[in-house]
Amino acid sequence: MIQKLFPLDKNYILRQAQSVLEEELIDRMVLELKRSYTSLYNPLQLMDTTYTQILDTCEFPRDRVRLIYRQLCGIYRYKHGDNQLEMLFDGRSHLEKFQDDWTAILVDYVRELGIYEQYVKTMLRMTILFDTESRAEWAENHCKAFINQHFELKVVKRHGELLLKVG
Repeated sequence: MIQKLFPLDKNYILRQAQSVLEEELIDRMVLELKRSYTSLYNPLQLMDTTYTQILDTCEFPRDRVRLIYRQLCGIYRYKHGDNQLEMLFDGRSHLEKFQDDWTAILVDYVRELGIYEQYVKTMLRMTILFDTESRAEWAENHCKAFINQHFELKVVKRHGELLLKVG
């Protein structure tokens, strides 16, 4: 790990909060994905084979969802990039506050994305309806591109580092 120059910098604490919650929030992302599928494609909740598979599947490749989770983490840190800690008067630590804030924002993000068929279809291909590695890789790339377009960000690779840019 890189030595931190300012260990109480907001972004270090926020990154730690996002890391601590990663597994829990990946599960939440998939739960919200199931809800989005139901809303878009099966609002009457008719039990066909695809819908049953989507509802019943709990085991899926997590690595691709982890990449999407980390992309959303980076977008949030970029959009809320100030590094000043605020004064807290409710007895919580900054880590606890950032965990609560990040959880709420992530749920908002995935619900917002969940109204788009492209997001729902690509996420399903990467997770619950995973069938082949090549299709999952294709879906992952399309999903990442869709998310960047949705949040009006561009990912640029310079000198081996990924940078986010507005517009």
